[in-house]
Amino acid sequence: MVNFSFPEQTNFYSGKVRDVYTISDKWLVMIASDRISAFDVILPRQIPYKGQVLNQIAAFMLHSTADICPNWLLEVPAPNVSIGSKCEPFKIEMVVRGNLVGHAWRTYSSGKREICGAQMPDGLKENDYFPTPIITPSTKADAGHDEDITAQEIIRRGLCTEKEWEILCQYSLALFKRGKEIATRQGLILADTKYEFGKLNGNIVLMDEIHTPDSSRYFYAQDFEERQTKGERQKQLSKEFVREWLIANNFMGKEGQTVPAMSDEWVQTISNRYIELYEIVIGTPFIKESLSETEINQKITDALKELK
Repeated sequence: MVNFSFPEQTNFYSGKVRDVYTISDKWLVMIASDRISAFDVILPRQIPYKGQVLNQIAAFMLHSTADICPNWLLEVPAPNVSIGSKCEPFKIEMVVRGNLVGHAWRTYSSGKREICGAQMPDGLKENDYFPTPIITPSTKADAGHDEDITAQEIIRRGLCTEKEWEILCQYSLALFKRGKEIATRQGLILADTKYEFGKLNGNIVLMDEIHTPDSSRYFYAQDFEERQTKGERQKQLSKEFVREWLIANNFMGKEGQTVPAMSDEWVQTISNRYIELYEIVIGTPFIKESLSETEINQKITDALKELK
């Protein structure tokens, strides 16, 4: 990991996959690394071009949804770098689900019909559409893991006001609708995703990445209905295939478990899958860009000067 240093830098935070630099307590420089995580664990190998893929998809999606709600993004000075406004974040992840998949399916298959206060009808199969998209929020527990939470609990704990919750829901559903429209044009189904919001000058603002393979799950639309009818596995573009590989190798992030070794071939496979998602979602060829640390530093420094 490279630790840059920028003029008027006031803070630095290294997350699972991103390094975030605070400038003058006003702007954030967010560098999307090639690190990959699953089950809240950083895996031992980096994935070539993953940072560029995530950053450029997120920038495309933020620009494509700016008419729905304001967002934090100001500049994209380098392939894996975004600069935006520093917001006061809501400690909530707004998870929107259009299909019964992932955590929702695991909950459903255990016999439960409620998740985060949202009702799920009887008679659904894995990957089926919900009658209408549902919101299943989560928040960070003390240990750092995401935990399910209901709207009532969010308001009771003061994570947002009732009015703010209404706005967060309206924004999330509108963003999800736009994300599905973009996906449909490219022959994909946006099955589920998550959004994070903050406040800037008293206004609610969309933050972080959106509609990327790290925050979303996409199915191929072609043959989706046929596969559902036959009970076959859906072909999907998301990080779920990495989780499935880990589970198959007896790792789910639990105490005492060891992360399996990642071969060069497997690392390249993951990289190719990320690039494939970029090209399908964006609809244009992915252009690999490899900048030196010095070049990235200079581009960020120049962009910060322009903002002042």
